[in-house]
Amino acid sequence: MLESTATDYYRATGGPGLEAAPLRGATEARVCIIGGGFAGLNTALGLVERGVTDVVVLEADTVGYGASGRNGGFVFAGYSRGEADLLADLGPDAARAAYRRTQDAVALVRSRTERYGIDCDRIDGGVLWANWFRDGEVLERRRRLLATHFDTHWQPVDRARLRMQVKSTRYSAALFEPQAFHFHPLKYARGLAGTLRHLGATVHDGSPATALRPKGSGWRVETPCGSVDAEHVVLACGGYLAGLVPKVDASVLPIATYVIVTEPLGVRAAEVLETQAAVYDTRFAFDYYRLLPDTRLLWGGRISVRDRKAMQVERLLRRDVLRVFPQLDGVRIDHAWSGLMSYARHEMPQIGRLDEGLWHAQAFGGHGVAPTTVAGEVLASAIAEGDTTWQAYAPYGLASAMKPWGFAGAQATYWWLQAKDAWKDWREGRAARP
Repeated sequence: MLESTATDYYRATGGPGLEAAPLRGATEARVCIIGGGFAGLNTALGLVERGVTDVVVLEADTVGYGASGRNGGFVFAGYSRGEADLLADLGPDAARAAYRRTQDAVALVRSRTERYGIDCDRIDGGVLWANWFRDGEVLERRRRLLATHFDTHWQPVDRARLRMQVKSTRYSAALFEPQAFHFHPLKYARGLAGTLRHLGATVHDGSPATALRPKGSGWRVETPCGSVDAEHVVLACGGYLAGLVPKVDASVLPIATYVIVTEPLGVRAAEVLETQAAVYDTRFAFDYYRLLPDTRLLWGGRISVRDRKAMQVERLLRRDVLRVFPQLDGVRIDHAWSGLMSYARHEMPQIGRLDEGLWHAQAFGGHGVAPTTVAGEVLASAIAEGDTTWQAYAPYGLASAMKPWGFAGAQATYWWLQAKDAWKDWREGRAARP
C-alpha cells in the first residue's frame, strides 16, 4: 500500500482539510460511527436527515483518507457483482429492488451536492461502457438484461459515433449510462463531513478506535485520548481494518488498485476524448478513465495484493494508457497513487447487524460511491426508524475471506480472468487477419 499521499491528485487539489480535532476525553452519543469514508459519512448524514443529530464519527486518519478519497470518481448504479448474478442470487423482485437502491443513491448523491452546496467538480457527463472486444453480444446481452429485468435503458453507441467521442481504435461499440456522473471524491467526502458538522453531528480526525466493548445497554468505543459511550455503533472501515471485531475483519480482503493523472493536456485533450463521459471497458480487468476539469486525464486500473510505489504504479498504468491512446506517448505523469478497497468473496457489500446496536457496512469492492450511499441510507433508516431493509443483504453476510490464503486466491483469480480477456482478444485479432 502506497501510504504517502504526496502524489495523490485529489489531495493536491482538494483544498484545505476539515481540521477536525481528535477526540479528547469521554463523551456520549446515540450513534458512534467508526470510519470517516463514504460508508460512515453517508450513514451519519442519513441519520442527521432523519432527525438524529447526536452522532459522533471517528476517523483514524483524516476524512476520506482511504478508498473514498482516492477512487476514480465514477458515480453510477450497480454493485461489483453483476446484474445477472444478482438475478440468480435473489430472484427478479429482490434483485430489481437491490439495483434500484443504487440508482436512487446516484440521484441522492447528485441532490446532496446541490442541497448542501458541496463543490466537488461534478461533471454530469454520464458513463460509457466501451466494448474491448469485437463480439457485440457482450453489449447487447447486458442491454437486454437491464431493460428486461431492471427497467433500465442504457443507450447503444455504435463504432462510428464512439470513435468521434473516444479517439481510439481499441473499442468496437459502447453502451451509455446517461444518469451517471463523475466528481472529485475527496472534495465530496470533505463536503459531507462539513455538512455533518454544520447540522450538529461531530466528526473527529486522528481518532482511531482502539477498543470496542459492551457498556450497559450499549457500547463503549475507546480511542487513544478518549471514549464514546453509544447506544449504536457502526463499523465502516472498508479496507483499513480496525481490528475491533475479528469476524468483521476476517470477512474482507484489503486489495490495492492504482491510479495515475497526466499533466494538463490543454488543446491535446481533444485528441483523446471529445465527450464529458467517463469511460470503462468490458474486460474483467478493465481500464477506467476520464478527463478532469483542468484537462488532465485520470486513468485507473488493475488490482493486486502487492504494495507498489508511485513510480511502479506509473510504469504499469502508462503502458495501459498507450494501448488505448498511443497518441499520448511522451505525456508526463504528474500523479500516481494506490489505495485499499475491501472485497468479499461474494462480491457484494456486507451490510447488517452483528449484535443489538452493533452494525457494519463494508466490502464495496471498487464499485463504492453508490453502494456506500445505499449502506448509509439502509443503516440510518434501521437505527432511526426501525426499518428492516438491511435484512435484504443477509444473503451476502460475513463469509470468511480465508486469509491469508484468500489473498493468493484473489490474485490467482484476477490473473486467470485477465488471461481469459487476453485470450479472447488474441483470438479475435487472429480471426480478423486475412
